[in-house]
Amino acid sequence: MRILQEKLSKYDVPQQIQRLGVYPYFRTIESDQDTVVTINGKQVLMFGSNSYLGLTNHPRIKEAAIAAINKYGSGCAGSRFLNGTLDIHIELEEKLAKYVGKEEALVYSTGFQVNIGVISAVTGRDDYIILDELDHASIIEGRRLSFSNALKYRHNDMASLEKALKSCKPDKIKLIVIDGIFSMEGDFADLPGIVELSEKYGASIYLDEAHSLGVIGHKGAGSASHFGLTDKVDLIMGTFSKSLASIGGFIASDKDTINFLKHNSRSYIFSASITPASTASVLTALDIIISEPERIEKLWANTNYALDNLRIMGFDIGHTQSPIIPLYIRDNLKTFKITKMLFDDGIFVNPVVSPAVSSDSSLIRFSLMATHTFEQIDYALDKISKNAKKLQIIP
Repeated sequence: MRILQEKLSKYDVPQQIQRLGVYPYFRTIESDQDTVVTINGKQVLMFGSNSYLGLTNHPRIKEAAIAAINKYGSGCAGSRFLNGTLDIHIELEEKLAKYVGKEEALVYSTGFQVNIGVISAVTGRDDYIILDELDHASIIEGRRLSFSNALKYRHNDMASLEKALKSCKPDKIKLIVIDGIFSMEGDFADLPGIVELSEKYGASIYLDEAHSLGVIGHKGAGSASHFGLTDKVDLIMGTFSKSLASIGGFIASDKDTINFLKHNSRSYIFSASITPASTASVLTALDIIISEPERIEKLWANTNYALDNLRIMGFDIGHTQSPIIPLYIRDNLKTFKITKMLFDDGIFVNPVVSPAVSSDSSLIRFSLMATHTFEQIDYALDKISKNAKKLQIIP
């Protein structure tokens, strides 16, 4: 056996969890992404999806995707830089820029590619990238690809951020990179506080709106819109795999920044274009979000209903303010166990354990869609409460 194979063969953490009968990953879905999905022929209530507005099976979006395939084919067979730019790519970029309040936008094939391709490109060797300690993994990877100095500050702690900013050389670029809504904790970034410090120390702001678009802000335009600080944020990033019901991502900024990224962002230049079907899906999803504000209203009715009930039940849900509700278990094995118990009861939730979070912060991620009914939420909360009591997670 070669050295590489010998090393990799020793990794058996998944097998250990499988032997315990609580392995929770790669559960195969045999239906569309709705509030109820089919797994192994069994109907399961879905509370693990990022489809916050429930648009992934919307008839208009499916029709738009089919029409795009009929016109453009199944793929672009090249990068945007060369032969892979379609007229609908340009249309989508113009629409996204207007939606989030920036001059121009650039569409990538995935949201992950946006973060690794933009963060690694915009700062230089002597500059600084400053991260919240709970930023998404794609932000961390973008920072790792950069030659810039990396600094972290404690989550949403403005004193800690100011300390990091003070340590930077004043004549160098300082880029603060944050999630608008944090993907596991569900709380909002303190954008007003971050903007105040960015102006004090001459820093720029990169805002990842992956979990904010379609959720908060004017017509769902995100956290910059929600706080009325769009003009104070230099780069706005978003994904299409959550509220926008497809796959892909974008960065929006001023014209000079977008021009630079078109010719320097390696994950943009050297990756194939987003597919015609995905592009058309996002265009239609945007139309629906803008024209049907009642979807966001229903999402928040569901969110507030679930939050109120979970607090009454005695769950530790941290500081969440969004449809992403962490139920802190603070024990890896118990987190796996309750995930399995809930699945047996017909409830799909996502376990989050170390190393994704520290072992004493393990949780199940309970996420809501606008299309959930109160009856579905009640059923899920009843099962969660009963199983949590069995495992002595709540009294």
